[in-house]
Amino acid sequence: MAKKITAIATQKKAGRFNIYLDGKYAFSVSEDVLIKYRLAKGLELDEEMIEHLQQADLLSKAYNKALDHLSYQLRTKKEIKIYLTKLEVPENDQNQIISKLVELNLLDDLAYAKSYVRTAAKTTDKGPFVIAQKLKQKGVAEEFINEALIEFSLEQQVQTALKLAEKFVAKNKKLAFQALKNKLYQHLATKGFSSETISLVLEELALKKDDTLQLEALREQGAKLLRRYQRYPQPECFFKLKQALYRKGFSLSEIERYLAEITTE
Repeated sequence: MAKKITAIATQKKAGRFNIYLDGKYAFSVSEDVLIKYRLAKGLELDEEMIEHLQQADLLSKAYNKALDHLSYQLRTKKEIKIYLTKLEVPENDQNQIISKLVELNLLDDLAYAKSYVRTAAKTTDKGPFVIAQKLKQKGVAEEFINEALIEFSLEQQVQTALKLAEKFVAKNKKLAFQALKNKLYQHLATKGFSSETISLVLEELALKKDDTLQLEALREQGAKLLRRYQRYPQPECFFKLKQALYRKGFSLSEIERYLAEITTE
């Protein structure tokens, strides 16, 4: 049995309207639904239409929440889908909302990826591999990621990695020279830089062994290890000490000179 709209009242909340059927409050709708279905006083609605309007209003509410979520920052399609899932929006409604947002260019994974890469390149110490991984986690397609990474030029990558390398070297002067180079390479690789970029950085950095620093590092690390192994007889103590220092990157000739030094002492 059809019911007639007898009144439409504006809510205190902007964009919301109360619908009265046969003189009684029935439900509320958004302005979008009101306009789309041309709801007006005197219009008759059957039960099927009422249910349809209520479903349309739920979709409208979810869409507006998605818009609000997008107003704070750019999002990917996956991020919006996760957000709508948390709101318990049905799958079909999620797809409709995402399609509409894409159509209106409010959701654009390629634009998002380019913006993300530009920002990361300027404000972080992360290389392209780490940035790409972050974008994958956000649901961005690989083809979009590859296109977006063009925004992070090789020159920029080298400059960022070079700053990282300089800081790392300054903090790790007490490492054996070879260990320093190996750990520096690993550090830059972990940060997401390619072997090509790292090679250019090492070339630019032009690391040279400082014999004085090496000797200081060898003595310092040797003293720590010696305290650990001094409970053993000297031959076994020196054997263990030699192995440990070699693993730390010191050359055999450097280690032999150090052992001769502490033997004399």
